Amino acid sequence: MVKLRLKRTGKKKSAFYRIVAIDSRAKRDGEYIELLGTYNPNNGENKINFDAALSWLEKGAKPTDTVRNLLSKEGVMKKHHENKLANKKK
Repeated sequence: MVKLRLKRTGKKKSAFYRIVAIDSRAKRDGEYIELLGTYNPNNGENKINFDAALSWLEKGAKPTDTVRNLLSKEGVMKKHHENKLANKKK
C-alpha cells in the first residue's frame, strides 16, 4: 500500500519535511517512490506538485492526517473529491 506522508530532513530543532509517496512498510526516512513537495513548519510554507499529488490519490494512495491537511490547503483534496463524484455520475 502506498501512503503520502512526511519525510523529515533538516537540522536538529529546525525540521524541514518532504512530502513523498512511499510504501507504508518503509521507514520514516527511508527510500521513497516520488517526491511530491516540501513543507517548512518554521515559516508555514509548503510547495506541492498539484498534478503528481492528485495522480497518486487517484491511484489509491492514502495520505496521513498531516499531509491530508496540507493537501486540503492547496485544493488537491477538493479536486480529488470532485473527480470521484464526476466518475460516479457516469
